[in-house]
Amino acid sequence: MDKSKKRADLLQAAIDIVNEQGTNYLTLDAVAKRAGVSKGGLLYHFESKQALIQGLVDYANTQYRENVDKNIRESEDSGALLRGYIEATRKHRDENAAVTSAILAAHSNNKALLSPLQETYQEWQSDIASDQQDNVDATIIRLAIDGLWLSEIFGLDAIDEKTREAVLDRLIEYTRK
Repeated sequence: MDKSKKRADLLQAAIDIVNEQGTNYLTLDAVAKRAGVSKGGLLYHFESKQALIQGLVDYANTQYRENVDKNIRESEDSGALLRGYIEATRKHRDENAAVTSAILAAHSNNKALLSPLQETYQEWQSDIASDQQDNVDATIIRLAIDGLWLSEIFGLDAIDEKTREAVLDRLIEYTRK
């Protein structure tokens, strides 16, 4: 098995542990066991728990950027990035588990590890605000998407799938005004 595949397996094990059990259960021993490697094998790829969490944040940041970028249509008028952000939330719900795990793990262990994701959000906010005619409306739409995502993370989403889709569709409409 190649090095990058093993690293990805270790990160997926960490993601699964955080999503299924919570950040208190994210230990090097638990990740090694879940990934089916020795602790020494894990330490070969990540020298510490902090390095593992940083790897998780970096992985999540890259994946989230790719998911948003995949959903941006180059030929669209203003609002393309915001629509890409909305569609990434719609289409990549399961994949966004990595972002959730990374944020929770970093937040509970060392908030400074969140800096790659913070930089991504700052960049997107700047681009979203400058891409729309009304940057306040654009920010409200972005915050609505983040609110939907956060409510789903914490199991506070009291809406069914049909309503979720209708909300996302309406937010897309708002980006075209």
